[in-house]
Amino acid sequence: METKERTATGTAPDPTQPKPLLGRVAVVTGGSRGIGSSIARELGAAGATVVVNYVRGAEAAAGVVAQIEAAGGAASAEAGDVSKHEDVGAMFGRIKSRHGRLDILVNNAGILRDRTFKKMSIADWHAVIDTNLTSVMYCSHFAVPMLLENGWGRIINISSFVGQLGNFGQANYSAAKAGILGFTKSLAIELARYNITVNAVCPGFVETEMWSSVPPNIQEKILDRIPMHRVAKPEEIARGVRFFAVEGDYMTGQSLNINGGVYMGW
Repeated sequence: METKERTATGTAPDPTQPKPLLGRVAVVTGGSRGIGSSIARELGAAGATVVVNYVRGAEAAAGVVAQIEAAGGAASAEAGDVSKHEDVGAMFGRIKSRHGRLDILVNNAGILRDRTFKKMSIADWHAVIDTNLTSVMYCSHFAVPMLLENGWGRIINISSFVGQLGNFGQANYSAAKAGILGFTKSLAIELARYNITVNAVCPGFVETEMWSSVPPNIQEKILDRIPMHRVAKPEEIARGVRFFAVEGDYMTGQSLNINGGVYMGW
């Protein structure tokens, strides 16, 4: 397995680089750890004022905010359970009061409750669907009116190759991630006329705490499935999000696969 040392925040930001998102406000759900924290730092480095959403782990969220600020960016942490409509509404109300606008929504929050279907409980199903899929609708429901006020917006949904391919023991997760892709395409059609793009990023396996918890023998079996024989770094997924936010003016309803070749569908 390939390993490389790097800092907790990835590549150090280059202060000489342009800030194409300066003046923009971005919300990253589930932004306190894993892929979400890398996305938050990437958007912050591009100049956006980043709202780091979290449910638990206030200290971790504060750490991400501190990293963005230390790099010369602007950020704040915002608590809110995105699986609950009332929490989401209150959170976006606070964001509007504080910032007066919203430009970019990254729907990243997600959980796992892996079971074979015969062992999967109704609670396992609803926990994953509510957090991984319904949250995307809730956040978009409150974000879209704010984006419409600007006449510009970017919604970027984090799906997964599992939503495209399926995976053993992940019927709930696969259904949620596939649902995100359908939602992305439909919302993209509706919002294109308003200069609001809606796209998805579909990661493969990513080097996160979750990956580190996988036994080494299972990691090797997974790596054997990946043509590039390594997992992604969170920063690589974050750069895909940045691409949609900064460069994707004429891209909407699309899925960007960052998976090392584990899925190569059309």
